[in-house]
This record gives sequence, structure tokens and C-alpha cells, in this order.
Amino acid sequence: MAAIISCHFCSSLAIHKCISNRVMPTNHARFPSIHHKTSASWVRCLVTQCGSRSSHQCHTKKKQSGRPFSLKECAISIALAVGLVTGTPILDWTPSAYAANPALPDLSVLISGPPIKDPEALLRYALPINNKAIREVQKPLEDITDSLKVAGVKALDSVERNVRQASRALEQGKSLIISGLAESKKDHGVELLNKLKLGMDELQQIVEDRNRDAVGPKQKELLQYVGGVEEDMVDGFPYEVPEEYQNMPLLKGRATVDMKVKVKDNPNVDECVFRIVLDGYNAPVTAGNFVDLVERHFYDGMEIQRADGFVVQTGDPEGPAEGFVDPSTEKTRTIPLELMVAGEKAPVYGQTLEELGLYKAQTKLPFNAFGTMAMARDEFEDNSGSSQVFWLLKESELTPSNANILDGRYAVFGYVTQNEDYLADLKVGDVIESIQVVAGLDNLVNPSYKIAG
Repeated sequence: MAAIISCHFCSSLAIHKCISNRVMPTNHARFPSIHHKTSASWVRCLVTQCGSRSSHQCHTKKKQSGRPFSLKECAISIALAVGLVTGTPILDWTPSAYAANPALPDLSVLISGPPIKDPEALLRYALPINNKAIREVQKPLEDITDSLKVAGVKALDSVERNVRQASRALEQGKSLIISGLAESKKDHGVELLNKLKLGMDELQQIVEDRNRDAVGPKQKELLQYVGGVEEDMVDGFPYEVPEEYQNMPLLKGRATVDMKVKVKDNPNVDECVFRIVLDGYNAPVTAGNFVDLVERHFYDGMEIQRADGFVVQTGDPEGPAEGFVDPSTEKTRTIPLELMVAGEKAPVYGQTLEELGLYKAQTKLPFNAFGTMAMARDEFEDNSGSSQVFWLLKESELTPSNANILDGRYAVFGYVTQNEDYLADLKVGDVIESIQVVAGLDNLVNPSYKIAG
């Protein structure tokens, strides 16, 4: 199975968690790469140290105890923690290796406020648009989530301020928002704006009625309108894919799929449907490859092949091949590593951001959300992705955004937007009954599944 998390990531997570518990793992030497078929016992050991996120069910965690740090252990712990925060792997503990690379990247870029962890918010901000007026409506509506963290009806005072701010921004910026709509989508965008205005009036009434329970569902509805308006601002596909990849299946836009999984040996969950939004604006090759495989029914009937508390992974077919073998060529189809850097107009291909020297760069699709979906690949070969995919079971204190070494190394191409918490309940052997495209299939170009043979 393709490696997805290199040794320095997992060991850094273990040390980072152990620092807070004043416990060291039993082995802090250079770890082997994590491969599902060869390192299961080590993964299980590491998972018990790092823990896993609970879903709707409660999971108890064992207390850890240990001896005090020695000076050497402290130095190693700090080195690993620095590696976690800076994204710089520290794989060699020899003094000569440290002397060869004493400089650390500037950390200031990482200290930029709490990360956005909501998958739908991440997708809104990842759209290729630049309209400040709609963002000024979006932000206070998203801030309602934080306002609701206050106990009782006191939260409604903050919610009321959020609603008033969003309403004022919509009133003042409506003409700029409309001017930003694509001409072919303008009528639809205006219709959504009218629904948004009406919905905010309804939310204001909900607040005045002190109906706290009704706030969350209405907020979700309003943000769906905002997201729809923002999608109506995208006029066509915003850039040209490099020539060497233009004949591959490409998702030029977004698509939504439903993944139905049959869960075994779990009295609380029998089957679950995960809704996943695939973002071809920022990963057209990666998302296009996946949609093409979905249309071939490649994943239907396939088992979950890895579920270790960090990730859920599948896509390794039966037989010696570790990826999709195209029957028209009888060769494994591979795709390049594809990363969209924030502030850039097109993705970079074939190299990690570290290899490009972009240590401060942030990706448009970060590993922020529980259920972030990415392409697995061989750890030491950037362009070896094929059919194996994984979903990150994010521990927010262990995998902070832009402070882990997944961002910029693995190609994110979507997020689970419904039932993502149930990913934590999946186990090896659970079966993917089907994956179906429910929206956006018309955005797929060069679909190889239509080629005979």
C-alpha cells in the first residue's frame, strides 16, 4: 500500500503529544516508513500514544504515566516539536546532521490566528474569486459558530451582532457583489442574494425570539446561499493545465460524490453515506482522476484497507499492482503531485513545497478539517499517485494547520462535508458499497472510462 505519512510526521505527533503528558515514546530513533502491510504493530503502538478523535460515540482514553525527561530526551523532544511546527523533517539525530542545517524557517507565518476547520468554509475560501464585498457578508455569518460556544441564551447577543454586521455588509456591498457575478450566472446569483436577504431577516427574528436551537440550521442555510453566490462568480475554468497533463481526466470545477460504506461489527453504525465535495479548481488532475475511477466503479465493493486512528485509506486493488491499471494500456495510471499555493493562479506539479523552497507557503486546500481527502503516494516518489486515497482523522492539537508536514507534501482534492465524524468508526474490512457522483459530472473532461476496453 502506498505510504501516506512519513516517519517524521507520525513520530513528531507522538512526541508532541508526549511532551504535553511528560511521557516519551519507547523508541525515538529513526522510524521506518509507515506501510499498512509491514508496520501495523508500530502504528498501533503509536496510535495509543497519540490518541484518536472520537465520533458521536464516546471513547475512553487511557492515562499515560512515565519517568521524567533526561536532558538528551528533552533535546530530542524539542527537535521533534520544532519539526512539527516548522514542517522541517528532522530525521538524523547526529551532531553533524544538525550542524549542516542549523537555520529554522521564520515561524511568524504560522501565528496568524485560529485555523478554519469547517470543510464547507474551506471550500468557500478556496474558490478562485476575489470579491471583498461577499467575503464581508460571509465572515460574520461564519462567526456565529464561535458565538454559539457561549452557554445559554447569552450567546444570542453575540449572534445578533453577527447578523447585523452581515446584513449591513450585504446592504452596502450588494452592487459590488452583483457586479462580480459571471454574466451567464447573474440571474441565479441575484436570486440567491434575495434568498440570503430574506433568510437574514428570518434569522434576526429567531434571535429576537431567543430561539437558540434554531440559529444553527438557519446559519447553515444562509452560508449555503453565500457559497452559491460565490460559485456564481467563477466564470469558466480559471487557468490552463500544463500541456503534459491536458489529456488526462480533468475535473474543471467541482463535483459531489456520495460514498456508501457498510460498517461491520459496530452496534452503533450499520452503514453510512459520506458526502464528499471534490475541488477541481485547485486540483483538476487529482480530482479528475478520482471521478474517472468512480465512474469506472473502481471502488465499489472495495474494503477499507487502513484505519489506524490517523487516517482511513483505501484504493489498493487486488493483485501485485498498487494502483489502477488502465485496461486500454495495461499499465498503472499515475498522476503528478498537484498543489495549489495560496496567492497563485495555477497549481504547481511534481514537487513538494519543501522541495520548491516554499517553506512559508500555504496551500489553498489545507489539511485543516476532519475528513480532509488526499491522494496517497509512495513516500519517496512525488508523482506516484494512482488510486489510493485517504481521509485525515484530524486531531486539532496534534495536526495544526500549516504546522504539519502533510500540507505541501500530499495533494488534497476534497473534503467530507456530511457525516465526517463517522469516519472515526470505520475499521479495516468495512466495505465501500458504492461511490456515486451526485453533482458536477459535467465538469469532467477527457473521461477515460468512456473509452472502450
